[in-house]
Amino acid sequence: MKFRCLVLDHDDTVVKSVETVNYPALLENLRVKHPERHISLEDFVRNCFLHNFTGMCRKCLGLTEEEIAEQFEFWKDYVRTHIPPAYDGFASLLRRYREAGGIICVSSHSGQENILRDYRRNFDLEPDAIYSWEMGEVLRKPHPYTLCDIIRRYQLQPEEILMVDDMKNGFDMAKSCSVPFAFAGWSLVLPEMENFMRANSTFYLNSVDELGELLFGT
Repeated sequence: MKFRCLVLDHDDTVVKSVETVNYPALLENLRVKHPERHISLEDFVRNCFLHNFTGMCRKCLGLTEEEIAEQFEFWKDYVRTHIPPAYDGFASLLRRYREAGGIICVSSHSGQENILRDYRRNFDLEPDAIYSWEMGEVLRKPHPYTLCDIIRRYQLQPEEILMVDDMKNGFDMAKSCSVPFAFAGWSLVLPEMENFMRANSTFYLNSVDELGELLFGT
């Protein structure tokens, strides 16, 4: 295989969650805790792309660090009963990749508990390694720690890894480690996001099938 290790974002890369879980959870928490504040779906996606979720909470909603932590706890409870569907094609792709000896890692701002649940439920497998919200803001993406640890742990060269993400923080992390980056263009993509990723990604992918073609050459 061209890439020995696949590093996948989770939300809106592997599971369709912004419209089914993450945005509704934020709105529900705002309705209860901060009824005077609101953000549209487009602004939510745009500012998560530019600033990450915590940056969006600070810059757009004016939330304090304590309020951001409360939002994450609310989201954890919400996601236990609101489960996002996986994108079509990932189950067979991941099984084929694992059977071929590929290493599957997850780098996400989601919690480890729900990442494991989604992989077990949708794909009947677990990732080889998960780098999640629990790492803390200092170490989670776009900080290069995740990719540096994967390179060290599995004795890989940067060009043997493929990072797949729908957000700029994954791109920034991959670029800092000279790791090829594939944009998950099958998620909710705004025009400015598409323009940036077409100009800067190693690969711009429109579908999960195109990811399979990139990995397996078929």
